[in-house]
Amino acid sequence: MAGLLAGKACIVTGGSRGIGRSIVELFAREGARVWYFSRSEAEGAAELAAAAAAGGGSVERQACDVSSEAEVEAAIEAVIKASGGLDIVVNNAGITRDGLVFRMSLEDWEAVMRTNLTSAFLVCRAAARHMIKRRTGSIINVSSVVGIMGNGGQTNYSASKAGLIGFTKSLAREVSSRGVRVNALAPGFIDTSMTDKIPEEAKEKLKTGIPLGRTGSPEEVAKAALFLASDLSSYITGEILKVDGGMGM
Repeated sequence: MAGLLAGKACIVTGGSRGIGRSIVELFAREGARVWYFSRSEAEGAAELAAAAAAGGGSVERQACDVSSEAEVEAAIEAVIKASGGLDIVVNNAGITRDGLVFRMSLEDWEAVMRTNLTSAFLVCRAAARHMIKRRTGSIINVSSVVGIMGNGGQTNYSASKAGLIGFTKSLAREVSSRGVRVNALAPGFIDTSMTDKIPEEAKEKLKTGIPLGRTGSPEEVAKAALFLASDLSSYITGEILKVDGGMGM
């Protein structure tokens, strides 16, 4: 039985770990040819390739600093040349530089905005040119529930993720008439290396604000990404899908 993404060519930025890694693995298991953009090789690359092959898909790393215009343009051109046609893009690259706003440096503000928001613009600009010519494609931007709710100590991160939501809705209005769908995911408290840094006491306190009473897994976010990437969501564009256990309701 063919997977939901059989034969599709996909790009996933920030795909070497965490949520991005889970998206890469699931997409490949569903038959996609996946290129993940990162500055470093994914851990367990051999296991990842084996899982991809078992599902009829494939995984390749494309070295790329997504904050660099030149590198993004070159990387996307390389994928299009290798694949023959780009079908799906997931903008997942993200960093944090947390701190109270009156102590935050301009460097930390700009680093987060460039990696989390500007990179999505650079990737989408290059990818959308190709997709609208083919009159097909799905773009998924990974935002965050804090882009909707806000979060103290994360003004830069929250602003970047809120910006992704506005960017998603505006881009959807520009390209949907050409057959290209654009949606966003807004994960809540997900167990990743990013949240591992939070003290256990603080984690337990955060869980009390989640109606489902637990944190989420990267695999659960990946399943939502699969829905938006596949034909299961063929009549959905410009939407923000929260994957947060009810945290942002």
